[in-house]
Amino acid sequence: MGKQDIALPDEDLDWIQMRQDLASLHGESFKEKLTRKIKENPVVPIGCLATVGALAYGLHSFRNGNRRMSQLMMRTRIAAQGFTVVALIVGVVSTYDNKK
Repeated sequence: MGKQDIALPDEDLDWIQMRQDLASLHGESFKEKLTRKIKENPVVPIGCLATVGALAYGLHSFRNGNRRMSQLMMRTRIAAQGFTVVALIVGVVSTYDNKK
């Protein structure tokens, strides 16, 4: 599938055209870039899913009145967020070291 140029009627939307031009320079679509980033650092999406899962279950427990489980899930969410941030930093540092 090739990229399509979109005619923009208003100058306020020039950033959209600029983004399309930059994407065509790199030759990589959003989906391709996302796939590449996940392959480079697969731990980050796992941390994100763990964060969302803990948040969703914690909110569900809160809504059902289970205060203890809700509190535990909120603490788990914070731990999962910390894990995600650390994984992101490790991934950035390792990518930087690989490019040297």
